[in-house]
Amino acid sequence: MDLSALILLVEIIDAGNLSQAARKLKMTRANVSYHLSQLEKDAGVQLVRRTTRRVEPTEVGRRLYEHGRRMQSEMQAARETVATFGQGLQGRVGLSVPSGFGELVMSEWLIEFKRLFPGIVLDVLFENRADVMRDEVDIAVRVMAEPPPSLVARDLGNVRYLACASRAYAQAHGLPTQLQQLATAPVITAGVHGRQLRVRAYQGANART
Repeated sequence: MDLSALILLVEIIDAGNLSQAARKLKMTRANVSYHLSQLEKDAGVQLVRRTTRRVEPTEVGRRLYEHGRRMQSEMQAARETVATFGQGLQGRVGLSVPSGFGELVMSEWLIEFKRLFPGIVLDVLFENRADVMRDEVDIAVRVMAEPPPSLVARDLGNVRYLACASRAYAQAHGLPTQLQQLATAPVITAGVHGRQLRVRAYQGANART
């Protein structure tokens, strides 16, 4: 049984007569009558009793009408779901970001994302754990040489570190004047997961490790 013909039956019974249904469906009355006759032919029974002014459903027609109404409601709900999804994304995304980089750099990005997509709930973990394969994490941002082969990764850019000294240390020990002096200078830094820490110094256009 054709779905469009079943919906046509619903419109005819709701309208009360073929002329009203034809106007609502923007069809001719003859065309509506033809499709109704075809539906009755397929069903093998009379679905409506016609008079000059009204149509009344038979018992079979009433039952088919109820099925058609439910299907019409489901179709409308499906359209609304698609329309709502297209207007705004919704859902939850679990993010794991490095503590320092997340707070200093990504915070403004996340705020802007929420402004653009208010229907998305962001669960952000500020952490430096190497293990990102957890149920609560959908996307992880990490500073590392090579991502684990089991994960789908995208390169977001390079990270450069700057060597800084406190005023008290500079007054007590002085600042290095030659690149070789950096090899013996005490360094406090965060390690990069999966990569040996190396310090590279620049003097003009020349770099020395």
